[in-house]
Amino acid sequence: MRVHFIAIGGSAMHNLAIALHLKGFNVSGSDDEIFEPSKSRLKKHGLLPQKEGWQPELIGSDIDAIILGMHARKDNPELLKAQELGLKIYSYPEYLYEQTKDKKRVVIGGSHGKTTTTAMVMHVLKKLNMDFDYMVGAQLEGFDTMVKLTKEAPIAVFEGDEYLSSPIDLTPKFHWYKPHVAMLTGIAWDHMNVFPTWENYISQFTIFADSIESEGTLIYFKDDVELEIIARNQNNIQSIPYSTIENKNINGQTVVQWGTKDYPMEIFGNHNLQNLNGARLVCNQLDIDDEAFLMAMQSFKGAAKRLQLLEKNDNCNIYLDFAHSPSKLKATVTAMKQQFEDRQLIAVMELHTFSSLNKDFLPQYKDTMIEADTAIVFFNPEVLKHKKLPEINKEDVVSAFAQKGLQVITESNELVDCLKQQNYTDTNLLIMTSGNFSGVDIKQLAKELI
Repeated sequence: MRVHFIAIGGSAMHNLAIALHLKGFNVSGSDDEIFEPSKSRLKKHGLLPQKEGWQPELIGSDIDAIILGMHARKDNPELLKAQELGLKIYSYPEYLYEQTKDKKRVVIGGSHGKTTTTAMVMHVLKKLNMDFDYMVGAQLEGFDTMVKLTKEAPIAVFEGDEYLSSPIDLTPKFHWYKPHVAMLTGIAWDHMNVFPTWENYISQFTIFADSIESEGTLIYFKDDVELEIIARNQNNIQSIPYSTIENKNINGQTVVQWGTKDYPMEIFGNHNLQNLNGARLVCNQLDIDDEAFLMAMQSFKGAAKRLQLLEKNDNCNIYLDFAHSPSKLKATVTAMKQQFEDRQLIAVMELHTFSSLNKDFLPQYKDTMIEADTAIVFFNPEVLKHKKLPEINKEDVVSAFAQKGLQVITESNELVDCLKQQNYTDTNLLIMTSGNFSGVDIKQLAKELI
């Protein structure tokens, strides 16, 4: 098979390219800019394009499949050439399905927690030496790539993202996968630039549930009203609800209580413990019993940027989290405060996504950081210009969050200085962003603060 990637440098795209290369495919690709770590990883496997830019001369009738990345535009010269030649053009989720349509597919979706829960299932399967293919949206400890595709593995585990598939395929990614086992963690409005209304957003999850294979299984968080409605309306599948697994906090460590046994865990927070319980039920569907699952989960440390411990000493822990949507933000801040009741909490978050920088969406953030003793919000006005969004100002953010004492900062240097001036005695720092505060080396900063 000869496969060409248009926009090979994307995080999902370059991982799929490597996975197909390792499967024995003849892989080529191009992009107008490739950043780290994609650049080094593609180079390691001999897949880095010889020069940057679009090269329609690379597109010929000998190509079996074109895989089109979201970064490309509709008028991309390589795409136009492929369309002219009548080549088969796939989005990457569509191609993942093509590669796994004869396997048992497990798909984990939801507005929050899907990366972590997918990572939990993958961790357990690997711990138990079970062979499986996968796609997950973060680099995980113990896994070389974010995508793996083989001929032999009987199972495929996918993180089910609701964002669009490609510039010419506006299907939400998780609609492609047609799972035998599906899990939904919850629905909280996100991606306002694509799904402009709450009703439109919810409907994507209904379509996903309807795509589950006949006699398949839907595992869902039972305290989510919308998921209850979706589950109730399903036919020809079994629906299994879950909630927070029974646990206790012993000297800052979460211990899961199951039957007569205690299982100390590395993770904490109600959302993580809900995800864990859902992952347990997913693994039950793969013939893994509860004891084997919980034993394996004791060594799970979490996914990158999901309550990731960056640095610690006797007085302070510094965590990094991907949280950016209102529901994720509130859940993460609350989890930190509940786990470390005797410590002050400094929480800093970056408004970076289309939704979070949208003035109409900002009121969704009301009271989301209320549990923090010191709350700081950062945004860069230049990012709004780049995303072609209307301006917002500090007063807009203060009004939306409606939190007494909230600090709003728009300069990276000012943010770094502010964090360096804080007192970290018996205090934790929670850093939340899907970006990097406009160029801050967050890991280095954490070292300096400790």
